[in-house]
Amino acid sequence: MPPRLQGKSVNLRNQTASCLRLVAMNRRDFLVAAGAIALEPAASYAASKPDFTLRIAPISADLARGKAIPTIGYNGTVPGPILRMTEGKPVTVDIFNDTSVPELVHWHGQMISAKADGAEEEGSPFVPPHGHLRVAFTPKPAGTRWYHTHAMAMTDLTRGAYSGQFGFLIVEPKSEPGHYDQEIFLAGRHWDPFILHRGEPNNDWTVDYKLCTLADKALGYGEPIRVRQGQRVLFHFLNADATRQLTLALPGHRFQVIALDGNPVPTPATVDYLQLAVAERVDAIVEMNQPGVWVLGSARDQDRAIGMGVVVEYADRKGEPQWKAPENPMWDYSVFGSQTNHPEPDGKFDLMFKMLADEGKPFNRWTCNDKYWPAIDPLMVHHGRRYRLALHNGMEDSHPIHLHRHSFEIVSIAGKPTAGIIKDTVNIPRNTVIEVDMVADNPGPSLLHCHMQQHMDFGFKTLLKYA
Repeated sequence: MPPRLQGKSVNLRNQTASCLRLVAMNRRDFLVAAGAIALEPAASYAASKPDFTLRIAPISADLARGKAIPTIGYNGTVPGPILRMTEGKPVTVDIFNDTSVPELVHWHGQMISAKADGAEEEGSPFVPPHGHLRVAFTPKPAGTRWYHTHAMAMTDLTRGAYSGQFGFLIVEPKSEPGHYDQEIFLAGRHWDPFILHRGEPNNDWTVDYKLCTLADKALGYGEPIRVRQGQRVLFHFLNADATRQLTLALPGHRFQVIALDGNPVPTPATVDYLQLAVAERVDAIVEMNQPGVWVLGSARDQDRAIGMGVVVEYADRKGEPQWKAPENPMWDYSVFGSQTNHPEPDGKFDLMFKMLADEGKPFNRWTCNDKYWPAIDPLMVHHGRRYRLALHNGMEDSHPIHLHRHSFEIVSIAGKPTAGIIKDTVNIPRNTVIEVDMVADNPGPSLLHCHMQQHMDFGFKTLLKYA
């Protein structure tokens, strides 16, 4: 019998072999001050070896048959290497920038200092062109996080989240609470972007794409995920896209969702499909009990046709991969929550999002409470207090809202109460209000923004500041 999962979290230390390229960096015991960051001369780097090294450099990503994409990546691969850290154990990361433009590496979902966070708006230093930067921090909280560039792209679709600068960051818990048979990392991504002007009724500028990947190759080009009947497979899913939402299904199988954005959920519900907005992560266990050859892929036919998927192949089974679309793919965070009462917040902020009219050039500008960055009022908080953020979206687009350096709890979705769902990114559907509570427990400026690249670039962000 395969080992059973115990508790709400999983063992993130015993990575089993899979057919996908899962690269783990070496760790060394090197004690550093939490939250420190420094620019050091080359001699200092040689004297003290880092725990991890990232090199930002141009690469040619072999993603589909006859299709290599020139882009910028980490350590010569797309996605970048899987970085495994231990919760509470300080690490140093040396970042080398072999490009001709300044870069930023953001440690998404980590409660670290503003200097180490990798966001220009918070005062984090850039990695200079053809230079290097040493970052030191103490990883927390545990769970599936990720790291990625935080550079603005504006209308340059080769920079920022349109490039190949992203990778999984696994922060392992101090304890060892669970087991599984195989661990798979899948990051959804759209490639080869181009600017598109949409007429009525949207009358806006957007980005479209010519290629997709869910693993490190497009569907049908890379090796399949090979499984055996009876296995329990832990999937780490990430939407590493610049602009597109992702809905995934594996015909004949169901996903037991155990964590959202790396945080264990109160109710590990089993669902037929997964929905991930930009920057969201889902950890799910799948019982391999339907022998065959299947497509794990996007519920959107157009995306699957250009590569958004991967083949799942049972041992001793061959043939054409099978696909069947899920019925009524609607996503509701609250099925993973509880009904615990919330303490009253010490303060509340109402945030309303709006797209400005077409100005005849890419892209539309976006406002928060009728102001756009940088001419926008910060959210002023006091250390140790609890605040409720009411996120109002009346637009036709959904918006993945990310708060840096903090986690928050979803307390209501369109007026429906829920509790216990801890996230760092929440998707706000059209004509919907979602309320979240956060505790001001990490002093320093923290960026709040839409994670869609062109929305963030063109005004959709503000700062949370401590009074």
